[in-house]
Amino acid sequence: MEIKLREEYIKLGQALKAVGLCESGVDAKIVIQDGLVKVNGQTETQRGKKLYDGDEISFDGETVRIVK
Repeated sequence: MEIKLREEYIKLGQALKAVGLCESGVDAKIVIQDGLVKVNGQTETQRGKKLYDGDEISFDGETVRIVK
């Protein structure tokens, strides 16, 4: 899956909602805080982590690439 950036970056919680991996911001917050989400191979616990062109999110067996 891919997310096309409209601005310079997208926040991690917003990205998970945008591709449908989380239904709401609350769901995104929980899975991120529980350490279930990886950004570029590293576990990420900040919902507001800014993602830029080339970053990859891994969650629930899915990989999402951020593209400009």
